[in-house]
This record gives sequence, structure tokens and C-alpha cells, in this order.
Amino acid sequence: MPRPLWAGAISFGLVTIPVKIVSATEDHDVHFHRVHLADMGRVRTRKVCELDGEVVSQDEIGKGYEIAKDETVPVTDEELEQMPLPTAKAIEIAAFVDADSIDPVRISDSYYLAADGQVAAKPYTLLRKALERSSKVAVAKFAWHGRERLGLLRIREGAIVLHSMKWPDEIRNPQELAPREIEVGEEEIEQAMELAERMTIEDLSGFHDEYREALEDIIAAKAEGKPLPVAAEDEGKEKGEVVDLMAALNASVKAAKESRGEDGEDATVHEMRPTKKTARKAPAKKAAASKKSTASKKPAKKTAAKKRSAS
Repeated sequence: MPRPLWAGAISFGLVTIPVKIVSATEDHDVHFHRVHLADMGRVRTRKVCELDGEVVSQDEIGKGYEIAKDETVPVTDEELEQMPLPTAKAIEIAAFVDADSIDPVRISDSYYLAADGQVAAKPYTLLRKALERSSKVAVAKFAWHGRERLGLLRIREGAIVLHSMKWPDEIRNPQELAPREIEVGEEEIEQAMELAERMTIEDLSGFHDEYREALEDIIAAKAEGKPLPVAAEDEGKEKGEVVDLMAALNASVKAAKESRGEDGEDATVHEMRPTKKTARKAPAKKAAASKKSTASKKPAKKTAAKKRSAS
């Protein structure tokens, strides 16, 4: 089991459940050292007192709050631990809410709560089963790292998970960031929904960090004195090219179908308007070829555009 980060108890009415907080995630990032480029020597951060210019050790460093210019009040860890706060050593459940009512933007870090000793086994199981059967989540308050936090308790594969949450006043209003009202056609919405349906999956375990893998390849190549990996050329559309939204959606749906081994022939739907670029596609050439003996090339393009508009 990973090293516990915190030990205390869940307070559930008159029920107390001793628990330990264990990180629910792992850090797989590639970490760099700061180095002197001339000789690759490590460059470290020195903690220097701005009054006497002396380097101080970690045990000489404490917390202080500036209440006025040139006036700072020291605050010790012992004083913080002894604050008269009900949540100082407890995750105090304050309410239960429907899981769907929680805005995901409020959820921050995640931790597992491990039962701390045999005495915690029964009340831990009781709370777990109550959450499972009610399909609700518990909203709790707890103090950690020098501040009181809002938390969310839910069940994941038989374990109680604690999500640290933002307080309501910590969430910015997104209204000023939204674009002005733009008219979007029903056909565009339906096609976007079809694309979303084609791209729907049930399992996210196949995703992986390609940036980290590429970074590891670069480090391995440099360590072995080999040439660095070269990025593949972008075979997509040219930069700056303006693409018709409906045409892009049609192409995306077709590509999604083909990626799943489905027939993509029926991907094209009614377009907003025929364009010269659309008329030059394969269906237009096919229509032009079929009427080659009775019509010129220009009318054939118009026929193809009308034909697609009626489809």
C-alpha cells in the first residue's frame, strides 16, 4: 500500500470510521533537473534570508503572515493542529446529494480512504453499502494542508474515494467567455450528434500519454548518441484552408465509420449549399460522365450539385 498522507476519521452522524488517506493516482511525468549547461552540474534552489543574506536550513524555516508592512506574525504547525476546528482530524459528512448534481469542474484531487484497523471494517462497510444502494454521494468538510476543504465521498470498486472540491466562490463564471449567439442549422447539429455517436466508447483504458513516450524516446536517443526522432509530416489540410462545416462533419463521420470497419458510403447528408469545391468531388465527376453525350461539363456540375442537395 502507498504511504498514507493523512490519518483521521470519517464522522457520519454518531458513527466514527478511522481511515487513512492514500493517493488515488500516480505521477508518471518525466521530471527534469535544472543544470548548468556548460558542465551539466545541478543547479539547486537556495533558501536565503533577505535580511541577513544567509542561507537557512529547512528546520529554520517556518510560517509567517504579514499583517502590515514590516510586521509579520509567526504561526507554528502546532498552533495550526490545535485550532478549535471540528474537521481538524475528521472528514465530517455534512449532507448527501445526487451524484448528477455535482459540477465536474468543482472536483480537484482524488484520494482513496483506507480503513484504519479492524475496528473500522464494519462502519466502513456500512457507509460503503449505504452509498452504493442510494446512488448518492456524500458532501464532507475536512482540514488539510493548512485550510478547510470541501470533499466528496463516493464508491469506486468497493473502496471509498475522497475527491477534494472547490468551494462555490472559487468557481469563475464562464458566461463572459462564451461566444456570441451563433445560428447553427439542425442538420449540422444532427450530423455532429452522429459523429459523437460514432466516436462513443465504453472504456478509456486504451488512452496513453504519447507526449511522455515521445519525450522518453528523445532522452533514450540522446543517451545512446543516436539521431533524434523526427516528427511525421502533416498530411492533413493545408494551413489556413477554410473548410465548410457540414463538409467537415460529413468527412469526419465517414472517417469514423471506416475506422470501425463500417461502410462509409452513406456518410454524406444534405449540405447547406453546393460549392465549387464540393462539385469537383468524385460524385460530381461521376454525374458528369453519365451525361457526357448530352451535356457539357459545366451543366454536369450543376446537375451533380442539385442531385446532392436532394439526397
